[in-house]
Amino acid sequence: MRGIAASVLVVSIALATAGAGLILHQKLKPAPVPTPAAPVAGLPSGPPDEKTPPVPGPVVATTECADNPRALGVSRIVEVDTTGGPGFGFEHFKQHDFLRDKEVVLTFDDGPWPHNTPAVLAALAAHCLKATFFPIGKHAAWHPEILRQVAEAGHTIGSHTWSHATLSRKSRQDAIREIEMGASAVRLAAGAPTAPFFRFPALRHAPDMLAYLGQRNIAIFSCDMDSFDFTMRKPEQVVRSVMTKLEKHGKGIVLLHDFQRATSQALPELLHQLEANGYRIVHMVPKAPLQTIAQFDEMLSRNNQLAVVSAGHGSTVVRTIREAPH
Repeated sequence: MRGIAASVLVVSIALATAGAGLILHQKLKPAPVPTPAAPVAGLPSGPPDEKTPPVPGPVVATTECADNPRALGVSRIVEVDTTGGPGFGFEHFKQHDFLRDKEVVLTFDDGPWPHNTPAVLAALAAHCLKATFFPIGKHAAWHPEILRQVAEAGHTIGSHTWSHATLSRKSRQDAIREIEMGASAVRLAAGAPTAPFFRFPALRHAPDMLAYLGQRNIAIFSCDMDSFDFTMRKPEQVVRSVMTKLEKHGKGIVLLHDFQRATSQALPELLHQLEANGYRIVHMVPKAPLQTIAQFDEMLSRNNQLAVVSAGHGSTVVRTIREAPH
């Protein structure tokens, strides 16, 4: 995969808050709501039926983990300057090697989804952990109450297109609509600022969209290791997949799916094994929040697409802003 223009990475220990908004470098013409893509294997074509039990209440992140003396906790928080659209994850992008040995970034795709996403949040909260989520826009529109739980727990929220479409098979205009509709849906559903972080469905990177995301100052996430949990039905398979790959690579950005039941069931044991084997969790946060495009925000509201919700060690692209004492 082609590298993306990058900016800066200074290691400093200081708290930082999100800064000024991002500027759109290209004016987009009004466009109709995208036609739903053909069903994707493993993903539903519509929301679950109305008999689905209510979603549990919001997960409250704790800082002491009093009930879990062996909690992993967050070892380090790194801030990402997304100017120019830097790429992360050695499966496709080799420039930013910011993780130290035994450091892990947990990422989850394709949510939010009833039962599974709340179970993932509960497992993370039990270890006082933070992760990065890449929700699908449609799923966020169907289940804003779950995505708000993700936001309220302090996790980083990026986006993953509107309908999990393969952008390399789309026209430029349709691919941009998929990206921006997904980003707007996620932002509106979360009811809170989201990150300018994006992951291509199936990690199929469309070269023209890499350039577009760079213009939008949105970071592109691949991964260092894909768990392939969407091919698994048993929790122990998910745990074995991740731990085997981590043993081989020593560190990395791990791709999981909070949409998958097996993953939600596997996470408590996976986190236990990470702690037992000396791994440390890193939380990635943006220097500035994502600025969605009003055209797409309005398109979602006008078409009733969204439920009403309340409002490398030496680089400077990534910098440590908090680290736990050793």
